[in-house]
Amino acid sequence: MADKPDRSRERSVPSGRISRFASFGRLASGVAGGMMAEGARRLRSGDSLSPRDLILTPGNAKRMADRLSHLRGAAMKMGQMISLDAGDYLPRELSDILATLRDQANFMPARQLDKVLKEEWGTDWRKQFRWFNPRPIAAASIGQVHKALTRDGQELAIKVQYPGIAESIDSDVDNVMTLLRVAGFAPPELEIDMLLAEAKKQLHEEADYRREGAQMAMYRERLAGTPGFVVPTLHEGLTRDRILAMSFEDGVSIEELSNETDERRDEIYSRLLKLVARELFDFGVMQTDPNFANFRYRKDSGDIVLLDFGACRDVDPDVSNAYRAMLKAGMAGDKQRVLEETIKAGFMLPIVVEKHGDRVDRMIEIVVNEMREDKPFDFGDRAFVPLLREEGWEIAQDKDTWAFPPVETLFVQRKVSGTALLGARLKAQANVRRITEEVLGSTEPLPARAA
Repeated sequence: MADKPDRSRERSVPSGRISRFASFGRLASGVAGGMMAEGARRLRSGDSLSPRDLILTPGNAKRMADRLSHLRGAAMKMGQMISLDAGDYLPRELSDILATLRDQANFMPARQLDKVLKEEWGTDWRKQFRWFNPRPIAAASIGQVHKALTRDGQELAIKVQYPGIAESIDSDVDNVMTLLRVAGFAPPELEIDMLLAEAKKQLHEEADYRREGAQMAMYRERLAGTPGFVVPTLHEGLTRDRILAMSFEDGVSIEELSNETDERRDEIYSRLLKLVARELFDFGVMQTDPNFANFRYRKDSGDIVLLDFGACRDVDPDVSNAYRAMLKAGMAGDKQRVLEETIKAGFMLPIVVEKHGDRVDRMIEIVVNEMREDKPFDFGDRAFVPLLREEGWEIAQDKDTWAFPPVETLFVQRKVSGTALLGARLKAQANVRRITEEVLGSTEPLPARAA
């Protein structure tokens, strides 16, 4: 029946430590079984064996996506990050399977949802609304979103956090990192503790809905005079620790821009690029999660609706000013200064240049040549990406040159890379040089933080 609710994605969230640990155990067992089967197949065919190849099979990727969708929380969030950050390095079929984590998640059954709402709003919570749709309009890693109408006629989007998610962050991150080690994605042992600490810190911040509400209000204020952007209005009276209430802002998937005219698509995407530059060089704060679902598009006005401010974080002035120096050198075509600023910022160790100078020079030349062009950059043409990847991969094999970049740069680079990935998905073109020159020319270096 067409009107019958689709309950295929309705699954209770494992909220206790034991139930979540058991879910990870089932995932590990399934992955191990998949590895054994793949190993046997490769032995029969005479292919070489490596842990990375054995785990990165379509079957294991599907198992991982399904289990992480069930667990939600930090586990699913890190799966999303793998699919986005490693998209250029994974086989296409694996990338596509993991990409489902960005697009959809399971959602809570009505009984579990009602329990959370009663705990946050009280047993008579329904009295505050004319109607509250129990079917979510969106479900993500940390919470799901419902549409509601208040007694005074305000149409709201209500984000409800899954039970037990905030308490499970640390153990979820540790468990996912174990899988990353086996898959070969984990950084060197000496750097893992730093990465884990930062991942846990950001995820705890994302689970703080009062903090997210404050960040959303700040962005709304910052963009009040900038046409073309819509930021929801916070409803403070209904917001709680596990509930974020805001105005409902309609729009379609940002990926539907690919169906617009080239001119309209490129103009709107250029607006997004400029926002990223303003975050880095003007705002001093950046929404560091480039998940495509965090952007909506209004066909009638061309406005971009910005959603999900849980991953907002202050930009370290040293990082902002380092990017400023590197970009200026790149646009000037000064390859030597680009190298010097890259080393100065801690993005590269001097030993890398000593041992792999030719490869570093080729990488810088590729980047500088792309930056210097005063013409629209075609994000759909990623011919230079394999070239950079090949050079970078060869350098990465030399353990003497391994170094973890400044942690603050990882979040900035993730936003920059994710925005570029969106441009590639849309096949958009934008004059990156002019956008960069405009923002750098209208801003000053950020003042250093007080010691």
